Amino acid sequence: MLIIPVKDGENIDRALKRFKRKFDKTKTMKQLRDRKNFTKPSVKRRAIVQKAQYIQGIRTEEEQG
Repeated sequence: MLIIPVKDGENIDRALKRFKRKFDKTKTMKQLRDRKNFTKPSVKRRAIVQKAQYIQGIRTEEEQG
């Protein structure tokens, strides 16, 4: 449960912004979306490897640049 203390005279928009930021950091929505559909472990591993290859490719281009 997220608790956002609101100070006296504080703008409600600022408090809402803090709540949204804190909510995003907990990654609750990402977990819910991941649990919605089952993904095989091999597919998860493949996605991780593809992401690593993509990042590595970007870094090598920067070095050669």
